[in-house]
Amino acid sequence: MSIISWIILGLLAGVAAKVLLPGRDPGGFIGTTLIGVAGAFVGGWISARWLDHPISKNFYDGATWAAAIGGSLVLLIIYRLLFGNSRD
Repeated sequence: MSIISWIILGLLAGVAAKVLLPGRDPGGFIGTTLIGVAGAFVGGWISARWLDHPISKNFYDGATWAAAIGGSLVLLIIYRLLFGNSRD
């Protein structure tokens, strides 16, 4: 996949993570979007490194999407723990 595909995947993974973990984030929409893009890269790296599932060249691979959304969820949780959660 190209870098543009990873960014699009990250944006959509960030939206999915936001839907799965609702609430107001300290960074707003831009922060959540950037977390989604970073989460796609982190999730893909974790999947390839430790789960022995290399990232597919296919944009529509379910494991790639699961890794991207999982990485986004992890980064979103860490972000909320570090910078606060306005749901309190």
